[in-house]
Amino acid sequence: MTRGPDNAALDVAEQAASQAEAAAERAQAAEAQAEQADRGAEQAEQDAGRAQGAAEVAARDAEQSLRGAQSAEASAEQAAQAAAEAAMRVDPDDPLLDTDVRRIEAQVTDQAPFGLPGPPMSRRSPFRIGLHGALGVALAYGIVRAVTSVRSVLILLLVAGFLAIGLNPAVEFFERRGLKRGRAVAVVLVLVLLALGLFFLAIVPPIIDQSGAFVKEAPHFLTDLQRNRVVADLDKRFNIIAQAQTALKSPKLASNAFGGVLGLGRVVFSAVFSTVTVLTLMLYFMASLPSIKEGTYRLVPRSRRARFGLLTDDILERVGGYVAGCLLVAACAGITSYLVLLVAGVPYALPLAVVVTLTDLVPVVGATIGAVVVTLVAFTVSIPVGIGVGLWYLAYQQLENFLIYPRVMKRSVDVAPAATVVAVLIGGSLLGILGALLAIPIAAAVQLVLDEVVLPKQDMS
Repeated sequence: MTRGPDNAALDVAEQAASQAEAAAERAQAAEAQAEQADRGAEQAEQDAGRAQGAAEVAARDAEQSLRGAQSAEASAEQAAQAAAEAAMRVDPDDPLLDTDVRRIEAQVTDQAPFGLPGPPMSRRSPFRIGLHGALGVALAYGIVRAVTSVRSVLILLLVAGFLAIGLNPAVEFFERRGLKRGRAVAVVLVLVLLALGLFFLAIVPPIIDQSGAFVKEAPHFLTDLQRNRVVADLDKRFNIIAQAQTALKSPKLASNAFGGVLGLGRVVFSAVFSTVTVLTLMLYFMASLPSIKEGTYRLVPRSRRARFGLLTDDILERVGGYVAGCLLVAACAGITSYLVLLVAGVPYALPLAVVVTLTDLVPVVGATIGAVVVTLVAFTVSIPVGIGVGLWYLAYQQLENFLIYPRVMKRSVDVAPAATVVAVLIGGSLLGILGALLAIPIAAAVQLVLDEVVLPKQDMS
């Protein structure tokens, strides 16, 4: 069935009506949006008005704050001026005596209640340089005075340490045989005391007898010296031999030599005390030598500790070898001297041999001193005997200096001859016989340090 024209027109009218309704709805929505936009614009205008009012209030507050700050600054300036005027009234020469002025000058704040620190003092300030120099001089002077005051104690410590180091090879020998350190030290100490006891038991009685006889016969020796023309001429002019004979016959010779009975007692007591002290310290040093070495090594940085330990061990080994070598060389000199004096018929051979042994312990000059003393005594027997003994000592000194001593000391110390002589002279000037004994091992230690430490650094620089 087909639709007619009226129906088609009706459909078109309905579509137009629906489109009109849709357009009306869109118009209403647009009108609503326009109303919302008007309300938003009004709200924005109100907000802008309130913001402007707040800005005006903030501007007024800022202006008031500025005026308050200016007023506070003016008040502070007035207070500072008033405080300064008050301080000037207290002391015109020092305006910082007032507390308020000090707080202002120091710039006191809440974070720095005592003010800001001033600039550091210049390191080149004459006051600072002078103060440091004066303190250094005072400290050095105090150390020198302290060392001088305990000089005798330091010498005993040095002797004990030297003997402990010298006997350490013997202790290590027994340690290698399976003994512990304490027992090895005890064995060495017993052997040393036993050797000293046997030595004094064999030497002291003959020395006492022969020394007494020597003192008794000394005036006759002086009489024999008068046969010499030079001595006789000097005796006529200065009466030397008569005065010497009177002094030797005096019963107060021994006491006068030591400053009386009290002086002799002090000498004996001091010698006994020093001997006991040295033996005791030597025992402690020998027993605790490993711990002493360990404590010393720990003072050295770990990176250098191994090399330092090797150098120190070598130095201690050289000292021990030097002590053993000195004893061996002195023993050779004493034994040969005793045999020669017996063959030559020189009286008091044993005491003279002991003198040679003791003086031969002193490097360089000790053997010569002992030889001169023995040769002078040999001249009292006869001139040929004196000349013979002198020539023998001259030959023996060459043998000892160029054959015995170098072979014995070859494996212990290796020091240049010039350095040896200089070291002995310096050591003897500082500490006497002890300094001469310690001079060569100290020179060897210094030479080792120079060769292994100082010179390599100089070569690399």
